Amino acid sequence: MGKSGKVAKLPKLKCCESRKKCGRCPLRMLKDGTLPSGYTVKRRHLVRLDGKKVTKKKLAKAA
Repeated sequence: MGKSGKVAKLPKLKCCESRKKCGRCPLRMLKDGTLPSGYTVKRRHLVRLDGKKVTKKKLAKAA
């Protein structure tokens, strides 16, 4: 949890490709600008800009 006490919304590791995109879809978060810094989406998968493996633990720290 951050200093504000509010839990950050973490993106999913892979887009589920549903017609009605969920709030945690990495594609939607990229478009809205709410994706954590250092991350991007390639081929519907969440990836790091530095090429390292994406883990939920590191993703939680980034958000």
